[in-house]
Order: sequence, then C-alpha cells, then structure tokens
Amino acid sequence: MEITEIINCLKLEIANIEYTTQTDDLNTYGQDWTRFHQVDAGVIVFPKTVEQVQTIVKLANKLDFKLVPSGGRTGYSGGAVATQKEVVVSLEKMRQILDFNVDDSQVIVQAGVITEQLHRYAEEKGLFYPVDFASSGSSQIGGNIATNAGGIRVLRYGMTRDYVAGLKVVTATGEVLNLNQGLIKNATGYDLRHLMIGSEGTLGIVVEATMQLIKPAVEQSVMLLALSSLDAVMRVFSIAKQQLNLSAYEFFTDIALNHVCGHRSLDKPFDESAPCYVLCEFDEDEEAVMQVFEQGMETGDILDGVISQSLEQGQLFWQYREGISESIAHFSPYKNDIAVKVSLVPDFMNKLDALVSQHYPQFELVWFGHIGDGNLHLNIIKPDDMNIDDFKAECETVNTHVYGLIQQMGGSISAEHGVGMIKKPYLGYSRSAEELQLLKGIKKVFDPKNILNPGKLV
Repeated sequence: MEITEIINCLKLEIANIEYTTQTDDLNTYGQDWTRFHQVDAGVIVFPKTVEQVQTIVKLANKLDFKLVPSGGRTGYSGGAVATQKEVVVSLEKMRQILDFNVDDSQVIVQAGVITEQLHRYAEEKGLFYPVDFASSGSSQIGGNIATNAGGIRVLRYGMTRDYVAGLKVVTATGEVLNLNQGLIKNATGYDLRHLMIGSEGTLGIVVEATMQLIKPAVEQSVMLLALSSLDAVMRVFSIAKQQLNLSAYEFFTDIALNHVCGHRSLDKPFDESAPCYVLCEFDEDEEAVMQVFEQGMETGDILDGVISQSLEQGQLFWQYREGISESIAHFSPYKNDIAVKVSLVPDFMNKLDALVSQHYPQFELVWFGHIGDGNLHLNIIKPDDMNIDDFKAECETVNTHVYGLIQQMGGSISAEHGVGMIKKPYLGYSRSAEELQLLKGIKKVFDPKNILNPGKLV
C-alpha cells in the first residue's frame, strides 16, 4: 500500500493527526543510535492519546502495513530502525505525568516521559527513581521498558523491570491491556507485564506505566581510582564490595578516558596515565574507603585515587564514565554489549582480551562496563578510511569467536541494549533452540500479522 494512501486513511480515522514525511524527519525518527542499516521510513506519526495509538494499530491490521514504535531512539541494536517504508509511531507527544499516589509511592506516566524527567519528579516528591544511564536526558520510559534498560546502578538497584508496577499496552492487534495495575502481590497466573518488558516493541506498544519510586539513598561519595591492570579491576572490586555499600562500580580504559577528555574538553584526573580506571559510588564511610584504598595500594593494584569532596566534583568524576558513548558516537563504533556471571568476570575478561587482541589488531578498541553486574561494553572504532559496510562485515567475522566464548561461559550476547536487528542473527548463542521456538510462538500469538517491529528480536 502506498504511503499517501496510508496517510489519507490515518487522517480520516484520526482528526488532526500529526505526521511528517520530510526527508530529515524520516532519517531522524527512522533510526536509533546505530548506523549500520539504510533508513527507509515511510511516514512518522505522533499520536497524543492511547486511543490514537489503538486506532493506528487497528488500521495497520486492516490495511496490512507495518509499524515501528519509537521512543528516544537511544538504542544500540537497531531495535527502532525503519528500513522498509514502515510507519514509525513516535511516542514523544505522550509526555505527561498522569498521577501520583503518595501511599504507594507510585507514579503513572505516559510512555514518552523522559527518564531524567522522572528523576526530577521523584526528587520533588522526596523520593528516588534509581534507574539511570548516560542517555537519561533523551531516553523515554516506554523505550526503557521495551528494552528493560539497565545502566550504572544495577549493582544496587536492579533493572527497569524491578520498578514497573503496572503497564498499559496496546497490543499488536489493537486491544488495550491494563497489566498488574500497581499491585505488589498478584498471583493470578502468567504475568504479561513482565512479558512485555524487554519485548522491544514486538508484542505491543507501551503507552502508560505505573512506576515504583523508592526512598533516596543516603548521601553518596564517588571515588575514582587508577589501576595497574585489567586483572586489578576485579581484585579491587572484591575488596570494595566487602568494605563499602556500593551503588555503582564502573570500569573504563585509558583509551576511553582520552576520548572523553578530548570530546568534553576535560582535564585528566591524574598526572600519570594508567591502563584502567574504576569509578565507585557508595554510601559515605571514610574509614571503609581508606581500608579499600590502602589494601589496593599495598597489592599494587591501585596506583592513584581521588574521592569527591562535593556534589559537583562527584558529577565531574561521573562525566569521565558517562561521556564515553557520546565521545565515540561519531566514529560509528561496532558495539558489543555482553555479560557473564560476576564470579566469571576475571576469567572472561582475560580470555576476551586475548581474543580481541588476536582478531582486531588493526582496530582501536574502547572498553568500559558495569563490572559490578558482569556487563562489559566492547566498542570497535571504525577507521576513517573504511566504509561502514566493510567495517560491519569485518566485525561480524569475529562475532562467532566472541559469542562462542560467551556461549561457553553461559553469558549473554546482549546484556542491556536489546537484540533488535544487529544481534538477531546471534541470538542462538544465548538462547536454546527450544527457547527460540517458544519466543517465535509467543510473537505469533500476540502479532499474527507481524505488524509490530518486523524483523527485530525473533
């Protein structure tokens, strides 16, 4: 069906529906932060109500056109990319905070609410929404739920899934489901709420969410440490988690630090460079901090360190970690977002380091990760003189080795970025054939016409 016909039908069904077919808009709303697919969106529509989303989905089923749900488009797996003239359904006009219940400490938000917006709202209420990441200023709650976003404080607070008390979802056939409705206890069979979380917009479109807020943590300190080696990262973690009440334990290399300092015009934190750095966030405890620092210095694992003396200094330290993805984005890096059990991280890091050094000798590698929860990010930088297709193809030749190691160690090929289109061919390294068959069966039940986000995940 031609795009003009689809637009005309949408205009007949939804009065004053906002849409755009401008080339720049199609390119902007038709992709996420990946740059490995040719964007070819048909039209971008901007519903403002649940009923409008429902009408769009029903019309798609009736006329057999495809939909790509779109949030803040900050993903790294091609999960929000339109490549075959799909109708992109942007939720950015649905950005209201609808209700707050002080007794339940729950807030009902529309899907387009920005993560940072929810952070500020919780703070205004004397509460805390702990899920946080570098893209919190542009990512949307609906997208966070669709990908079960993690971030920098999973070590202490868990994933997005842990704060979704209820969902309103428009299914792939146009029904509206109210799931769990904010209940703490609800033992009435299959929890479809959790099925929707992490489904990447393939089963339904999240339009509203009841999010659980919590009490703020006690005042936090931030410590930045320069470490002597990759092995030292986990040895220091073992000491830190015994002595400190950690909220975050983040790792990055000197190469990553150089990119951030250059991109954000920041001074380097230490006079001498080190192979690796870790950033710890924890409840204030001066005596315990000194024990960690002294033990690490005695073993030679810690070369230098600094503890924040103010909120502003703590925020500066976080820039060294949170600015990494932004600082390398213009290189169109090939991203590996991988995880193993925390107990296996030291062995995994050493084996993976040897593997990538062998197979990627010609590429610059930017390492960072949420070491405290077993999640590593390996970014391969595209050389200036290599085109994007050749670069992607060369990186993919090594995926079988990297993902083979992950499979051997019972890990995940996608810890927090989702599967989308980029990881879909490799899903079998993390999920069994029996699991994949069930996943495809679930997709068929919820979306018999393959209307929602076709070609993604399964």
